[in-house]
Amino acid sequence: MKITETGISGLVIIEQNVYEDERGWFQESYNANRFKINGLSYDFVQDNESFSQKGVVRGLHYQLDPYSQAKLVRVIKGSAYDVAIDLREGSPTFLQKYGILLTEENKKQFLVPRGFAHGFVALENDTLFSYKCDNYYNKESEGGINCLDEKINVDWQLDKSELIISEKDAVLPMLENAKRNFTF
Repeated sequence: MKITETGISGLVIIEQNVYEDERGWFQESYNANRFKINGLSYDFVQDNESFSQKGVVRGLHYQLDPYSQAKLVRVIKGSAYDVAIDLREGSPTFLQKYGILLTEENKKQFLVPRGFAHGFVALENDTLFSYKCDNYYNKESEGGINCLDEKINVDWQLDKSELIISEKDAVLPMLENAKRNFTF
């Protein structure tokens, strides 16, 4: 297991060992003991998956405290550009963003701690995205930032005309009006 720091506290890239032979490959995608040995102590309680066509943007989402969620995300099939934005007041990296290409080939995982807005865009058809959460979904604590907010200026890797944004996400507030309650 290889862990790469991103420069934003708690936000890391994880590459699991992949064992390949003539039959194909095997990967242990999650092992709580290995995570703890590497200083990553999370009690994941919910797994989610989404299936998207090229251009679908999902995000930028979060849940307010005390229902915030850390997420361990990966792409099982296809590819996605994944983005996390630090919303933790008092963080030295407050409002900084980090993006990473997640693909079925590179098998990278992205660990997004609590207190971050998170979203991704599917870069090809039939992209299957999976994520583990360390807290249960709570509808009343939903929060989000409009993915096209120019102050955040996420490069979604596709032309704006190719982006497919749900009605719900299209009306999310801009950063300056988004409700947040995270501290570092």
